[in-house]
Amino acid sequence: MLLWARGFVLPVAACQENDSCRLYAKLFQDLDRNGDGKVDIKELQEGLQKMGIPLGRDAEEKIFRAGDTNRDDQLDFEEFTKYLRDHEKKMKLAFKSLDKNNDGQIEASEVVQALNTLGIDISERQAKKILQSIDVDGTMTVDWNEWRQHFFFNPAENIEQIVYFWKHSGIDIGDSITIPDEFTEEEKKSGQWWRQLLAGGIAGAVSRTSTAPLDRMKVMMQVHGSKSNKMSIVGGFKQMVKEGGIQSLWRGNGVNVMKIAPESAIKFWAYEKYKKLLTDEGAKIGLVERFVSGSLAGATAQTFIYPMEVLKTRLAVGKTGQYSGMFDCAKKILKHEGMGAFYKGYVPNFLGILPYAGIDLAVYELLKNNWLEHFAEDSVNPGVLVLLACGTMSSTCGQLASYPLALIRTRMQAQAMVEGAPQLNMIGLFKKIVTKEGILGLYRGILPNFMKVLPAVSISYVVYEKMKQNLGIAPK
Repeated sequence: MLLWARGFVLPVAACQENDSCRLYAKLFQDLDRNGDGKVDIKELQEGLQKMGIPLGRDAEEKIFRAGDTNRDDQLDFEEFTKYLRDHEKKMKLAFKSLDKNNDGQIEASEVVQALNTLGIDISERQAKKILQSIDVDGTMTVDWNEWRQHFFFNPAENIEQIVYFWKHSGIDIGDSITIPDEFTEEEKKSGQWWRQLLAGGIAGAVSRTSTAPLDRMKVMMQVHGSKSNKMSIVGGFKQMVKEGGIQSLWRGNGVNVMKIAPESAIKFWAYEKYKKLLTDEGAKIGLVERFVSGSLAGATAQTFIYPMEVLKTRLAVGKTGQYSGMFDCAKKILKHEGMGAFYKGYVPNFLGILPYAGIDLAVYELLKNNWLEHFAEDSVNPGVLVLLACGTMSSTCGQLASYPLALIRTRMQAQAMVEGAPQLNMIGLFKKIVTKEGILGLYRGILPNFMKVLPAVSISYVVYEKMKQNLGIAPK
């Protein structure tokens, strides 16, 4: 007797003796949509979509590359079966690495312990929510069958890759979005890392361009606002439009967008270097090391692209016709002020990085974990709105702490443009502002700065997710 499965045959005796064989045959039949006994990449993608388990183009192509041993761009049943058998063995090893007490069940405490060894701190409550996403029978533990069913078509091969899957599939495991993304060796080799950086860069460009008028308004109020020259938001916009037209609201945005790519690339490179310096070879990096590495990487990137920050400020504050563009602005600064002008305000900018990053990270983690502990019921995923709210509030707190340094940086960058203004250093400028304008003078322009936070975060998030789909690093 033979078991027919649309285009291929299997000995029934073999499948009767092997539950896995029958399972493989049924899965292959479901994927082989045209019934020719072979599965191509399109059938695999459509089949997984129909089963409700779209993995994203990269993951699906990885499965296909691993299974297609004869490189004919198709999977026959033998290749399909071999891939699943090999994958099951790797899943078994990953399951055993989590099952610390060897009782055949993965418990919440074992998940906490495993993630701690990878430098990720989560509570037992959060670990239980991870288990709930896998647990089928409601026992709050996961056995081998549940584990296999959950990860059957996921190309993750070890516990590190499985944690990455949890991190990027909407399952919150306690990591902060303010720390640069971790990329596995596989992602670095496959080009996944640059796609994520590209998606983030495009999202940043769209976000910055959308909120550029508010950003220029902030700079104008920082430089020109004072007790004797009060500038309201509405009055400031009217003044800018009257002086240079609607297009002047975006003055300086070109430089602001252009610096995204070099800043992201340098930050990524520096982050990898600092991680290696701060951790022992082969050891997993912890949250503190990641925060320090991220902050130092940000400072390194700022050091390299800081001249572009000065150009952005000069263009934003400049009058119509004063500069024909970024290069004209750079030439005039170099000619009249020298090379040192490109680093005016660097010290307060550098000093502002750590308090902003530290408070942003701490508040974000506090708010998110508080929500997970008190309001999460059926899912470990806080959802877009909750994450946006946490990100907006944490960013606002970080800006409140570092804003005076940001204001002094901007004034130092632009004070050469203010006719008759003395060229003061950071301490001198701070004393002058407090003496003449009071403590509130250190917060000039903070209102338009706050106004742009929520739309900037929202636009960036939406564009980032859309770009990830288009670049094949998220399910469509």
